[in-house]
Amino acid sequence: MAREIITLACTECGRRNYTTKKDRKKTTGRLERSKYCPFDRKHTLHRETRS
Repeated sequence: MAREIITLACTECGRRNYTTKKDRKKTTGRLERSKYCPFDRKHTLHRETRS
């Protein structure tokens, strides 16, 4: 299966807020997105975590 479910964690508070799917064949590095963190109440960088 090429697509895998991953978890995104906030870089500021460390909480795991979002899940998304990623294509392992095309994207080999860690995924980084700017998402809204409800605990910090602002947009922060969210990075893929290891399960």
